[in-house]
Amino acid sequence: MLATIIILCLLFIAFLLLLLVTLSVPIIKTIYLFALTASVSSLLESASSSVNFGVWGYCISGVGVSGIFSDSSVITPECSKAHLGYTLDSTVASALDLDSNELVNVVSETTTAALVLHPIACALTFLTLLVSLFMLRRSSNGTARLPSLITLGVGILATLLTTIVFLIDVIVVAVVRNHVKDDTDGVVMLNWGNAVWMALGATIALWLAMVGTCGGVCGCGSRHRRNTEKF
Repeated sequence: MLATIIILCLLFIAFLLLLLVTLSVPIIKTIYLFALTASVSSLLESASSSVNFGVWGYCISGVGVSGIFSDSSVITPECSKAHLGYTLDSTVASALDLDSNELVNVVSETTTAALVLHPIACALTFLTLLVSLFMLRRSSNGTARLPSLITLGVGILATLLTTIVFLIDVIVVAVVRNHVKDDTDGVVMLNWGNAVWMALGATIALWLAMVGTCGGVCGCGSRHRRNTEKF
């Protein structure tokens, strides 16, 4: 019973992490995959801005200008509408001090379209969590082998897809980072977001849960064989 509860806790943690990642920027503004930060300075004044990118869009922080004679915000903070892929406009280019062509090279809409797998992985993990609740019910011989088998089957799909999602996150951020390094001459910096590490945490939790479920299935099978041999 304790092992089953641990498996349920791991599945719940994985689902919660995937849900938060799925609801990242622009829905939950504090969770993002990566951030692009631009900083320009001169003898009299300096300007800095950042754009946080999530699964469904991005949020622009206010562009602050500070100097000897002024201290103001040039661009007010705003977020894009939630949709698949990044549609970057002139506001984002202005915030990062880039032209439109450089911005398209840095962030590709085709590459980021793969982020749609996040909600699918989240839904599969939630389905695995629901099915795993039946593992708490014991049959007449004290086993719960059928719920464990179903949980294992659905859970493996969720685990593999979540692993792919994490790899996609890493690849997307790495690709954008390379473009930033090559196309902006160090003017724009990329920072990894917390959503990537949350996806990693969900992946680890799911793999641990599947190992535990597999052990439960094998244990149920061993007990079933021993009960059969008694008769």
